[in-house]
Amino acid sequence: MKRWLYGWIQALLVCLPAMAGPPVPDGSVSRAQFTTAVEDREPVDRVLVLRAPVRQVYFFSELRHLEGRTVTHRWEYKGQEVSQKSFDIGGPRWRVFSSKTLQPGQYGEWSVTVLDQTGWPLYTGIFNYQAGSGPGDSAAEADSVDAESGESGAGISSADTALPVTE
Repeated sequence: MKRWLYGWIQALLVCLPAMAGPPVPDGSVSRAQFTTAVEDREPVDRVLVLRAPVRQVYFFSELRHLEGRTVTHRWEYKGQEVSQKSFDIGGPRWRVFSSKTLQPGQYGEWSVTVLDQTGWPLYTGIFNYQAGSGPGDSAAEADSVDAESGESGAGISSADTALPVTE
């Protein structure tokens, strides 16, 4: 009897998470990208690789149908969480951004995951931070793609804020 009860409890513990399944979000991240600046509530470019001496990077996300909820940007460096910024979503279309000032030597893979209020991941973006080639080297900028034209370019911003941006 004990063995049967023990087996039943084990089966139940294994099956419960699978029966519940992942949450089905009715909201979504419609756009998300790393950028060197946000102007007029829009990212100015799309950063794929950031090169020193540029140290400031922003993560922009446009959220749909998440009003009344809290969404978090979780920043990670080489797979380890380094910061979080939460936003209260106030409308059906809500644009938010957070930023990070990268320290010299923090080269490698960076990511931001957008989490809903239950901790469920809605989106993850990744960029690479690289050492510059040297002082005065024009390659020591952000490798980016202009959000409007698709042209390559670079930008820099000195602000370090994380603010919700509404329509």
